Amino acid sequence: MLLSKKKRYLQVALNSTMDEAYQIIQSLPVSDRILLEAGTPLIKEFGASAIRNLYDWWGARTHSQDVFPYIVADLKTMDRGETEVRMARVAGASAAICLGQAPIETINSFVENCEINEIDSMIDMMNIEFPIKVLRKLKKQPNVVLLHRGVDEEKFNKDKPIPYIQINKVLSSYNVLISIAGGDTIREVQRAVFNGASIVVVWREFYNLTDKTGKLAEEFLREIK
Repeated sequence: MLLSKKKRYLQVALNSTMDEAYQIIQSLPVSDRILLEAGTPLIKEFGASAIRNLYDWWGARTHSQDVFPYIVADLKTMDRGETEVRMARVAGASAAICLGQAPIETINSFVENCEINEIDSMIDMMNIEFPIKVLRKLKKQPNVVLLHRGVDEEKFNKDKPIPYIQINKVLSSYNVLISIAGGDTIREVQRAVFNGASIVVVWREFYNLTDKTGKLAEEFLREIK
């Protein structure tokens, strides 16, 4: 696994345009605890070049401080695990994401091929009531389990909670890192870390560049230290 179990990370998901992504990357503090995500909308619109550009741009900023440019490819893989992992790796990704809703055969292939290609495997448990049931069926566990309240879930169902309750249930049985997505406020970030998450995913405040983007990233990093 490329990530350290002794650290907590901020995963900044970029979902707008390549121009916005470039500007946001230039504003971020250089830190080995920042993971950049090529979000699904970005990959669908710009293809593998979205992953490659993020790697090049972040790498150009982090190189002088000897920080590894860690890029997450949010492929939301549902089939063809081997093919999509290889595509992500060739483009420069350090991790890729498969949906927990995918067939077990696909998830097994995805995890296996992430290991072969020396990138981290992340399984997104969005819309899965009991993630532990999926994990029990796998031949090998992923590096990261992503517990996720989706954007549309939050938008159209205000009572839908972020699945903090699942963190301890997973960690009590499996030696994996937990990533939490679906909350962007400082309070939500604090709660995720308090409950045992190692990675906090944010996107809303990083959709478009503002004069506060860099300072906000620094604030989030302080909260999850």
